Amino acid sequence: MVAALCTEALGKDRVIGVLMPNGVQSDIDYAKLLVSHLDIKHYIINIRDAVDGVLSQMTKSGIEISEQTRINLPPRIRMSTLYAISQSNNGRVANNCNLSEDWVGYATRYGDGAGDFSPLSNLTVSEVKEIGRSLNLPSEIVDKVPIDGLSDQSDEEKLGFTYDVLDKYIRTGEIEDKTTKERIDYLHDLNKFKLELMPSFEYK
Repeated sequence: MVAALCTEALGKDRVIGVLMPNGVQSDIDYAKLLVSHLDIKHYIINIRDAVDGVLSQMTKSGIEISEQTRINLPPRIRMSTLYAISQSNNGRVANNCNLSEDWVGYATRYGDGAGDFSPLSNLTVSEVKEIGRSLNLPSEIVDKVPIDGLSDQSDEEKLGFTYDVLDKYIRTGEIEDKTTKERIDYLHDLNKFKLELMPSFEYK
């Protein structure tokens, strides 16, 4: 969606898409469909060697690798890759997160949570989909089940609630299930730090 907005605002000649599968990734076809539909320049950079290289060196160093490390390393390598390509093209990195994801911390800090500007940061998933329809994006892209590409589960399966429920709660404060409300509030409070700048210290 961000690529489509940037293309609409800046023109397709000023937008570059970067596709970064981690080995073989089933959902990469949606990204290929999008850059083809927008007719924008794009690169495909497979990050598998970089991910495996870091994990291999950690193992050789005797570091016990946690499951969360394995999950968060690919998006952080992707962001490093984006900045390398951006710098080589005198560009800026667009953040792809939206309000719904940010509300419950569903982004990797210094991974997909990074960027130079964030066109969707004040828009819920439902609102982003409406924009996609107004821009005449293919329905298979707009209505695809959101997945992070890091596991076999969808976003909503991992979160434990739907984006429709979350979006309504964000915009109206209304929610029917008390347990779901408590989980959303818990995730919101737990992950606020992801949206804050690194704390600074004053020395006297």
